[in-house]
Amino acid sequence: QVQLVESGGGLVQPGGSLRLSCAASRIISSTYAMGWYRQAPGKQRELVATITSGGRSYADSVKGRFTISRDNAKNTMYLQMNSLKPEDTAVYYCAADTNLMDLLLRTGYWGQGTRVTVSS
Repeated sequence: QVQLVESGGGLVQPGGSLRLSCAASRIISSTYAMGWYRQAPGKQRELVATITSGGRSYADSVKGRFTISRDNAKNTMYLQMNSLKPEDTAVYYCAADTNLMDLLLRTGYWGQGTRVTVSS
């Protein structure tokens, strides 16, 4: 089984930036689909961004502000978050699966989550 460990969350002021990291416990094939979800208090978990060998995708709410990337040599995925807004406040989770369809179905591997708070 693959274990995913997230880091990089914290408190940031509106307009600020954070970079989240998700490290895998073992090598994940470069063909794996990976992504970030988030869950705000009282809300459902929502998809933020995905990355596959075919490209990247983003939720409309973060498009233009967030960038997803991965370093296959380090078995690590990143989420660069810029121009943060209070509504970005949530627990952010990384996820991985063998294909994009299953990633979207939330059937694969998950990190423990890292909390992001955007507040002045």
